[in-house]
Amino acid sequence: MGKQRNIWIISGESSGDMYGARLCHEMRAEAEKRGLELHVAGMGGHRMAEAGVEIMVDSTELGVVGFVEVLKIIGKIVTVFKMLLRRADREKPDAIVLIDYPGFNLRLAKQLHKRGHKVIWYVSPQVWSWGKHRIPQLAEYCDKMMVIFPFEPEVYAGTGLDVEFVGHPLIEIMSERRDPEIVRAPNTVLLLPGSRTMEINRLLIPMLETVLVLSSKHPKLRFVLPTPRAKVFEHCNAVYSKFRERHPEMPEVEITSGDTSYWQQRAGTGLAASGTVTVECAVSGLPLVVVYKLNVFTALLAGALVRLYRGFFTMVNVIADKEVFEEFFQYRVNPRNLVPALERILPGGERRLEVEEDMREVTRMISGGFESASRRAAVICLDAVE
Repeated sequence: MGKQRNIWIISGESSGDMYGARLCHEMRAEAEKRGLELHVAGMGGHRMAEAGVEIMVDSTELGVVGFVEVLKIIGKIVTVFKMLLRRADREKPDAIVLIDYPGFNLRLAKQLHKRGHKVIWYVSPQVWSWGKHRIPQLAEYCDKMMVIFPFEPEVYAGTGLDVEFVGHPLIEIMSERRDPEIVRAPNTVLLLPGSRTMEINRLLIPMLETVLVLSSKHPKLRFVLPTPRAKVFEHCNAVYSKFRERHPEMPEVEITSGDTSYWQQRAGTGLAASGTVTVECAVSGLPLVVVYKLNVFTALLAGALVRLYRGFFTMVNVIADKEVFEEFFQYRVNPRNLVPALERILPGGERRLEVEEDMREVTRMISGGFESASRRAAVICLDAVE
C-alpha cells in the first residue's frame, strides 16, 4: 500500500463543482502513477460527488450572487464555515484546494492559514476587478495560486505569491463534449438566461421581449432555451407561459433540459447571461450578445466597489482586451439595444466574421499550450503535498 494523502477541494458554484470534479479525477490518476493512496473530500455538488469526492457540504444552495441574496442564507454559510474549520483541525488534510467562490473562500483561506494548513487556490477570484486590496491578503494566505487566464500572473506580480498559469479547464471540457456530427443551424437563436432563480427572474423577460421584436423582423428565426436541470426547466417554462398569455403573438420558444452543450454547437447565434457560459460559447464558436442585471441595491453597491478590468464585465472581452461580445448591463438590457446587437452577429451580420475570428483567438489564448489544465493542476497539487 502506498503513502496516504488527504486533499480537500472546496467549491461553491456550478463551474467550481465542474472544475473540482475534473481536478479530483486527474489527481487520482496522478496519485496512482506515484503509488499514492489518495482520499479527496470537500464542499461541492453532484459532479464532485460523481468523481469520488466525499461531500462534506453540498454547495448547491450556496451559489448565490449579490450582497442582498447572500444575507438571506448567511446563517447557513456561517454554520458550514465553522464546521469546515473544526473538521480541518481534526483531520489535518495535507492540502486544501479552494476553487474561486471568493466571498467564502477568502475568509476560509485566512483561517486555514492561521491554523497552519496548506492552502492552494485554483481559479483565482477576480480581485483584479472588484478587490485589488485583497491581492496582498491572497499572497499572505495562499501557498500556491493556479490561475486559468493568461493575464492573471501579472496581476499578482511583485506580491511574492507563487502563481502559475495552468490553462483553462473549459478547453478540455468543451473538447470532450464536441460532436463533429453536429452542424450549425444559422437561423437558430439560443437563449441562456442563467441557472440561478434570481438571474432568470431578471433576465428572461427582457430576453423574451427581444425575441418578440426580433422574430417580427426575422420570421425565419427559431428560438431555443436549454436549461441545465429539471428545476430550472420548470421555472423558465412558467415564466415563458405567463409571458405568452400576455403576448399571444409570441413565437414558440423550445425549452429543453440537459442539452446545453448540444445547442451551443447547433445554434447560430446566442443571447446569454454573463458568466462561465460566455467562455463556453466562445470555445464552441457561438457568437453572443451578453447581458446582466442585479438587484437594484446590489447594483448600487457594486457600482461603488467594482472597477471593470479592461473596461468589461464579460470574461471573453476581458481576456481579449476588446469587445468581442457586445455587453449590456441593468437598464440597458432591453429590446431597443439587444435586437440590433443580435442582428449584427446573425449569419451575414456586419460583425459576424470578426466575432468568429476573435473567439478562435480567445480559445487559443486560454489553452496556454497545455493539453489539459486539470492534469497540470493535479500535478501541482500532488507536488505540493509530497
